[in-house]
Amino acid sequence: MYKFRDGYGRVIYVGKAKSLRSRLNSYFADVASLHPRTRQMVTTAASVEWTVVSTEVEALQLEYNWIKEFDPRFNVRYRDDKSYPVLAVTLNEEYPRLFVYRGARKKGVRYFGPYAHAWAIRETLDLLLRVFPARTCSNGVFKRHNQIGRPCLLGYIDKCSAPCVGRVSADEHRHIVDDFCDFLSGKTDKMVRAIERRMHEAADDLDFETAARLRDDVQALRRALEKQAVVLGTGTDADVIAFATDELEAAVQIFHVRDGRVRGQRGWVVDKSGDALDVAESGTELAALVEQFLTQFYGEQAAMADQSVEPEAATVVPREVLVPVLPADAPEIQAWLSKLRGSAVSLRIPQRGDKKALAETVQRNAGEALAQHKLKRAGDLTSRSQALQDIQDALELDSAPLRIECVDISHVQGTDVVASLVVFEDGLARKSEYRHFAIKEAAGGGRSDDVASIAEVTRRRFARLARERQQPVDLPEDPDDTEEPGSRPGIDPTTGKPRRFAYPPNLYVVDGGAPQVAAAAEVLDELGITDVAVIGLAKRLEEVWVPGEPDPVIMPRTSEALFLLQRVRDEAHRFAINFHRSKRSRRMTASALDSVRGLGETRRAALVTHFGSVARIKDATVDEITAVPGIGVSTAKAVLEALNST
Repeated sequence: MYKFRDGYGRVIYVGKAKSLRSRLNSYFADVASLHPRTRQMVTTAASVEWTVVSTEVEALQLEYNWIKEFDPRFNVRYRDDKSYPVLAVTLNEEYPRLFVYRGARKKGVRYFGPYAHAWAIRETLDLLLRVFPARTCSNGVFKRHNQIGRPCLLGYIDKCSAPCVGRVSADEHRHIVDDFCDFLSGKTDKMVRAIERRMHEAADDLDFETAARLRDDVQALRRALEKQAVVLGTGTDADVIAFATDELEAAVQIFHVRDGRVRGQRGWVVDKSGDALDVAESGTELAALVEQFLTQFYGEQAAMADQSVEPEAATVVPREVLVPVLPADAPEIQAWLSKLRGSAVSLRIPQRGDKKALAETVQRNAGEALAQHKLKRAGDLTSRSQALQDIQDALELDSAPLRIECVDISHVQGTDVVASLVVFEDGLARKSEYRHFAIKEAAGGGRSDDVASIAEVTRRRFARLARERQQPVDLPEDPDDTEEPGSRPGIDPTTGKPRRFAYPPNLYVVDGGAPQVAAAAEVLDELGITDVAVIGLAKRLEEVWVPGEPDPVIMPRTSEALFLLQRVRDEAHRFAINFHRSKRSRRMTASALDSVRGLGETRRAALVTHFGSVARIKDATVDEITAVPGIGVSTAKAVLEALNST
């Protein structure tokens, strides 16, 4: 196992090789022939470290842990280009809730999916609520209906058991939720047979209304089952994986088959550059891609499962993993997967029958995903590469700007001044590194304030970078800087990962013209930072301003370079406006409650906590407001008067 570090000690790439000498020779033999991203990786690396392990299984585990720990910028990461929806069940609450969810896994919540579309979850959930009337409302809605003593619409139409008004107890509601989870976990036949038995018993007792309702429940369950196609034999648990590749990119699709039914599907499209030399050494490109995917995907799934309440490890790793080709170290990967599952896992290529047919279907899906990806202008690697190359040529940069950062200011007449900083890498947004800034409010508002705000944001963005480079300049104290003496520059001493914004941009874009660009460039000169290019993009005529130049650079209106710069600028503008609106809304809301005489900070907090939001306080009645401890009738009337006037 080896790590490449840059000049500031940050890990930029991790890999594994049986012969480190051969691997390094392949990297540096002919740098000019490498892909631009791989060439930048090689030229950025300042040192190499290595760790000797005894087995391939240890190497696989260490590679996954290093990629997760250091987040190297040049390693291929199988991150979703979208957040796949799942059906979440909050088993950690007294009254568990069913809802569609996207995002990180949370402890105490059980997840079913992922699904390709949120509407597919809602459609299935709507059918199942007839049989399993568990609550689906938010905590705020649940609390509100508990206070008013009336259920919501779903409670009236028998699609919710209405625990909010006490129709069922907490234990009865949890039993409903447990049955729902059992059904989605695959215990479908048992559930259908139990309801059919109750239906016949009701008919024998001449309770035809109950029998008719149970008959409808059985039909609803069967319609829900029809939405999950049976593709393999009953009891088959398998993940079917397929790839589609071209010279630069690879698309991967995975179908999750549980109990013979397709329970979920997801896909990724990744650039193949960066790990290309590992691919070349392993013998076949596809085998190396399979190895990288299995290591990252199942390692990540196992880590997420630790935060949930899944009943067993089999929900993470199935009994069978079907791949198009076996990786070079297939026995070691199979042993690692078996360790994750806790029992034997079969890693193999489907040869015939239904499994072979399903693998071909997954392969067609991967091909379609790659074709659709190529049709998207913003996601097309060729277009992005051309845009970066055109920017390099137009601005006469030394290299293509693989990392672009853009800053924008938002305010209303100099009040609630905020700034946003967005990051694009390889022409794509890297939203995990976006950042907000709150700016000290200027006296008069206007253009000059934008210039001062640009200077402040630039100083705050690059001060730590200059400090890490130990530039001999008088830098302001950074209250967010918690770096310990003797720690590696740019590395968080607590996590070992690169700090946010540890990497300097190749191109720093400001929203504005010559004054804004001059302010940013002046700050960079003061900090002693000379390897970051600065430009401004003016909205009116889409002119590109360069520091010290009397005339702007005019890019063709149809050029990919201008299109990329516009997308970066517009994203910064959107991000700044959203933050500004939220800040202004909080200020206006707080000021409305502040104007109420006799309403102190404690009782304001109690009001907002009780109702969940100021909007709900505004819609409440005097009696409902006085239900909050410490709030009298006169204060409640004053609160409503203040909010309604606002």
